[in-house]
Amino acid sequence: MANERLRVALLERGTTIDALAEAIQVDAKTVERWITRGRTPYRKHRFAVAKFLGMEEAYLWPDAMTPAQAAVVSESEIVAVYPHRWTVPRDAWGRLFSAAEQEIGVLVYSGIFIAQDTGLLRLFADKAKAGVRVRILLGDPDARQIVQRGEDEGLGDGMVAQIRTAVLLYRPLRDVEGMEIRLHPTILYNSIYRGDDQLLVNTHVYGKFAADAPVMHLRKAAGGGMVTTYVDSFEAVWNQSRPIES
Repeated sequence: MANERLRVALLERGTTIDALAEAIQVDAKTVERWITRGRTPYRKHRFAVAKFLGMEEAYLWPDAMTPAQAAVVSESEIVAVYPHRWTVPRDAWGRLFSAAEQEIGVLVYSGIFIAQDTGLLRLFADKAKAGVRVRILLGDPDARQIVQRGEDEGLGDGMVAQIRTAVLLYRPLRDVEGMEIRLHPTILYNSIYRGDDQLLVNTHVYGKFAADAPVMHLRKAAGGGMVTTYVDSFEAVWNQSRPIES
């Protein structure tokens, strides 16, 4: 059976069989067989193809790894687990963002501890000016879901007040080219902090402050799916958000 996912991926990326074959140093006829006959490449070649196309190996060859193998690879994406956000070393946040060369993302309701850190705000501005895409997603203070989250945490109107404070603190960055700050109305099950292929994921626990909930430090591994799951979640919220200026 033909591998239509690989065929379509080549078309979407505007590349050819010959270009892919040259990039990963295999014969073009071999790549053609991967597509037309559905042959499964060796793992080193699957990884090289996925990297070249900027796609997930598991998407291009969903049957290449057994569930057990996929679980082991995904487990390798876990760098550390912290029982509470307040136990994450302070410099871990700076390292996460300062190492980013392409993408910085923050998905929170208020993330007030980030907004109040002037050092991190300067870092965001510097990264944006250097060409890194910096995206900040804050909860929409007028959204029903955000008001309910404040009630669930026992903050009452405090959640909305924290968001409005964060909006004010981010104001100096709103005119920095490369900085994008938006408001979202979605229910969050995790706060996500991204620096390229590394994430700090702060779970949300009913009745608990986010600072008291666990945090996972994740780093993307070839064939793993955890980081991709959270990055896709970030993008889904981004697509429902609105510019803060409105």
